[in-house]
Amino acid sequence: MTTLRDAYDVLLLDLDGTLYQGAEAIPGAADALAVGRQHLYYVTNNASRSPEAVAAHLEDLGFDADPSRVVTSSQSAARLLAEKLEPNAPVLVVGTEALCDEVERVGLRPVRRYDDGPVAVVQGHSTTTGWENLAEATLAVRAGALWVAANVDTTLPTERGLTLGNGSMVAAVRTASGREPLVAGKPASPLMRDALERSGAERPLVVGDRLDTDIEGANAVGVDSLLVLTGVSTAEDVLRAPHSQRPTYLGAELAVLDQPAVNARIEQNAGGWSIVFDGKDLVVEASGRSAELCDVALIRALAAAAWQNPDFVGIVATDATARRFLENWGL
Repeated sequence: MTTLRDAYDVLLLDLDGTLYQGAEAIPGAADALAVGRQHLYYVTNNASRSPEAVAAHLEDLGFDADPSRVVTSSQSAARLLAEKLEPNAPVLVVGTEALCDEVERVGLRPVRRYDDGPVAVVQGHSTTTGWENLAEATLAVRAGALWVAANVDTTLPTERGLTLGNGSMVAAVRTASGREPLVAGKPASPLMRDALERSGAERPLVVGDRLDTDIEGANAVGVDSLLVLTGVSTAEDVLRAPHSQRPTYLGAELAVLDQPAVNARIEQNAGGWSIVFDGKDLVVEASGRSAELCDVALIRALAAAAWQNPDFVGIVATDATARRFLENWGL
């Protein structure tokens, strides 16, 4: 049997919400990646930790990882800065010491205060970022400093639920300065292009849990993608996804990698479900036997119908089985 993973030579894997949530691995994720011959590269928007720390965390959770296969938005942000600044130029860092290290690694000088004369600002996630840090950045950005954001994820998945991400902090500086940053992380292309170059992929598959970062980032560089419903984006989000955020494949979890690729594709009237647009609503019927029905296949079929009819108002079930499966997904 040819599985979904067999069509690709490299898996470009998101972390938060895809492999783990905070300190806890997502159940079954490590086992799903322990088989297959694909090279595994870990591509994260989170700029708070070094590649070494990320790899160590992954290994502790049971994943096969090493720092050379970790690609972070802090690395991409530092590269963008190095391409635009003179060597040893002062860069105001809003973020962790790991982000400072990446700035220093490309020959620039990290500073923490506006009074140090920064010609650029780089902003990445840190749980200790406060008003004073944002104020220093705002002063520099308003004075004309180049501004690079490692990423603009508004939320961050944790074991306790969604909390504010770097994008929420970036929004504060944006509001105070009236300026827009250059963005290194997904869905912007710098991080994805760095991952493609580092991995040497010929047939890459991007795997993630967010439509607005992982999937849009994959589409931005023209590669296939798999959305797993273990993190931020929900089934309803998939149905309402704009064209730029539509994945190639959809799975409830990473185990879908070992299913036939055709089963994971987003196709209408598949998996024992019939979806019809009646001019207003998407009408769902369980056309197969209950024992053969797959609940994630329902979302795939619904997504295909919704994308063809983006002005649909609601979803209507014609039978008890369809109603139960829709309720399972909060639809």
